[in-house]
Amino acid sequence: MEYLDIVDEQGQPTGEIVSRTLAHTKGIRHRTAHIWIVRRKNEHFQVLMQKRAMSKDSFPGKYDTSSAGHIQAGDEPLASGLRELAEELGIHAKPEDLEFAGCIHGNFAEEFHGKIFRDNEIAFVYIYQQPVDIETLVLQKEEVESVRWFDLEETYQNCRNRNTQFCAPVPGLEVVRQYLYG
Repeated sequence: MEYLDIVDEQGQPTGEIVSRTLAHTKGIRHRTAHIWIVRRKNEHFQVLMQKRAMSKDSFPGKYDTSSAGHIQAGDEPLASGLRELAEELGIHAKPEDLEFAGCIHGNFAEEFHGKIFRDNEIAFVYIYQQPVDIETLVLQKEEVESVRWFDLEETYQNCRNRNTQFCAPVPGLEVVRQYLYG
């Protein structure tokens, strides 16, 4: 069973923990790490998006953040982000490869697979700008169906307009854009 720190409004652990299942059943605030893989192509930024596995408990088959996951109880955001990159995509990054861009707060409830999924999270957003060849990535099949490069601005507009192909959080993309464009 996966346990998460319950956190305050600033994302600081309160000293209490909760199971991942209960956090999403009751909507209890917890932390996640979101890593956006970014490259420059023809004077534009592109982001690598992962297509979520159909078995995922939320947003199956939708394009999402490059790599993301829960920060387990007792873990720190940076270490969690590095672990998620390695587990989901097979990228073994160093701490200095991840650039902290900011935090976002997410809170929603939606039905998936016949159950209500409540998400109340504070996401620590990181940028990864090292070269990535998607043909050599090792995808964690339980999490990721495939990956694909998308134009950052087109992706931002698609997410803002609620294009059903995507589920990436708009505030996360806004943090990425602010970080890249200053």
